Amino acid sequence: MNRTMDDVCTALAAQHVELWGLIAELDEASWQLPSRCEGWSVADVVLHLAQTDEMASASLEGRFDESVDGLAGSIGVAPGSAEASSLGPDARVDDGAALAVAGQRGAPGPIVGERWRTASTEVRNALATIDPSTRVMWVSGRLSATSLASTRLAECWIHSGDVAEPLGVDLVPGARLAWRTLPYALAREGRELTGPVAFHLTGPDGATWDFVPDDDPVTVVEGDGVELCLVAARRIPGAESGLRATGPDAATVLDLVRTYA
Repeated sequence: MNRTMDDVCTALAAQHVELWGLIAELDEASWQLPSRCEGWSVADVVLHLAQTDEMASASLEGRFDESVDGLAGSIGVAPGSAEASSLGPDARVDDGAALAVAGQRGAPGPIVGERWRTASTEVRNALATIDPSTRVMWVSGRLSATSLASTRLAECWIHSGDVAEPLGVDLVPGARLAWRTLPYALAREGRELTGPVAFHLTGPDGATWDFVPDDDPVTVVEGDGVELCLVAARRIPGAESGLRATGPDAATVLDLVRTYA
């Protein structure tokens, strides 16, 4: 494993531990609480993570299409159909996720939790043995194994927050993923950055979070780090946040920044 992959996987393991700490001892009533994801319970959020971690493991093992077909079949969707296409490459991510969760929800919370715990362990094991530069299939198209690891970290972090909120737990977020994934976020929309972007943020403990590129930035984003995390997680619109952006890509960055596939 190279240094970047090692760093991402270490952070991913820590994020898995944090989420498991939130859900391991929940009673069924807590599993059914509405999460921060509109229309999804805590159990639904964890089910979504289990489904996507299962797909990620399959992708790392060269079985992505097989995994998508299996998921489609398990929710009563014919492989190759228009509905099934919403689960596969270049799909509308939110549509596919909603379809998959709706098709498999209903299991008791502890069963859902164990399914995710197994899936998350398997994806970490698969990441530990693959060449980080290997190109694998994902819902956003082909990407490196390192990039897939980063998306798994980002998604688990986002949804840990979605689970923590109804449970009354405050988690401390990190903004580095939003900075690293900017080129990917714009590419999804057929856009390119005019030049490098820098983030100058304030963390929840008052510490300074500076993410600065090697070359001089042409666009600078300043403000509250937690707000950036929420904007990148699509939990609040950039235009409604208190973030301040200047430069040629100011509006674009706040509109398109995201930390998941």
